[in-house]
Amino acid sequence: ARGGRRGGRHVTREARATMGSGKPRGIRAGRKLRTMRRENRWASKRYKKAHLGTQYKCNPFGGSSHCKGIVLEKIGIEAKQPNSAIRKCVRAQLIKNGKKIAAFVPNDGCLNFIDENDEVLIAGFGRKGHAVGDIPGVRFKVVKVSGVALIALYREKKEKPRS
Repeated sequence: ARGGRRGGRHVTREARATMGSGKPRGIRAGRKLRTMRRENRWASKRYKKAHLGTQYKCNPFGGSSHCKGIVLEKIGIEAKQPNSAIRKCVRAQLIKNGKKIAAFVPNDGCLNFIDENDEVLIAGFGRKGHAVGDIPGVRFKVVKVSGVALIALYREKKEKPRS
């Protein structure tokens, strides 16, 4: 950006020589530029989240995309204002680390396919650890029940195995 726009105002070549550009521009400035970039990248929320290593500690899944759990109970969670509904969810305990989470059960009537003590496969809800829509505090959804996809049960393609 030689002699171009900077900070919303036009900067001429002569003005830059007196003002300075805010960063080193010499032939031997590479190391300085690299170290400054390395330090300043930590100001980015996405970079920090990816590189601090807290996703393994804080995230119930421990960095993985899916996780198996055992259903403890079926719960209804009230939707946030201005909506009025009871969203069908399950409380599940993850097998890998014993953490208890609430997971949303998608589709109409799919809660009927899930019983207590069933093994369910749980995935994220699509917002990288944020609650979605009007369901407060629910960051996960149920994908499979007893090894059968919930959508297959819903569309009557498969039946749940008798246990």
